[in-house]
Amino acid sequence: MNIRFLSLASGSSGNCYYLGTDTYGILIDAGISSRQIRKSLASFGIELESIAGMCITHDHADHIKGAGYIGERCGIPIYTTQTILNGMNKCYRMTEKIYSAGRPILKDTPFRIRDFEITAFEVPHDGTDNVGYFIKCGDRRFVFATDLGYIPDHAADYLRQAHYMIIEANYDPAMLQNGPYPYYLKKRIVSKQGHMNNYETAEFLATHYSPELEYIFLCHLSRENNQPERAYNTIEQRLSQAGIQVGRDVQLVTLNRHTPGELYTFTAYGVQPALL
Repeated sequence: MNIRFLSLASGSSGNCYYLGTDTYGILIDAGISSRQIRKSLASFGIELESIAGMCITHDHADHIKGAGYIGERCGIPIYTTQTILNGMNKCYRMTEKIYSAGRPILKDTPFRIRDFEITAFEVPHDGTDNVGYFIKCGDRRFVFATDLGYIPDHAADYLRQAHYMIIEANYDPAMLQNGPYPYYLKKRIVSKQGHMNNYETAEFLATHYSPELEYIFLCHLSRENNQPERAYNTIEQRLSQAGIQVGRDVQLVTLNRHTPGELYTFTAYGVQPALL
């Protein structure tokens, strides 16, 4: 079975990721409009009607904007904790509220969407409730860890198992410090309930690297406080210091903020992904 990964958008303006087989898929977050999701999927030959479910990480608007419409109007189940579902319905940016599409889940309790075995795990952030996702399909393991202030040991246990890791590198500390954000917002971002910066992500990756890790996708880069080149270079340099060579030992990719990236197709054995 081939497994396909596509980032539709990844940043403070909206986040949405696709993970699928050759015939169907799931979405991780839906923080862009339903029209944009449909259009972006269609550009890769993927129909919205082939989506078997959505997994939501938390109730901030940039992760749920299109979720209510897709869930209720398109009949696609929304999997997340009950607390997150409640928070979603209180968010004014999600105009279509959830009535029948919600499928409450429990943290650290696996559930299935067809071939995907999915486990939500706790992450520290300032949403109403917050989770990452550990997803197995065949012998391939994906981990999504976006929007978290730091990586506690329990979350690290899931991340260390990944073949493909989607992990936050939200800001460069110097850019944030010298940037236009007001003090209260800077304080929120750097807090343990805020976001991870390039250096924190780099340190985690260097000290928790596993030879089974094949791809690192850097997600949720800030438009105002980061640059793809800065994030990439910071992490590449720290990995190199640890004896881990990007391009040989692991692949490193920064995800686009506003537009879809490349569609990656991974074989069942994970030898090497192919780009379509």
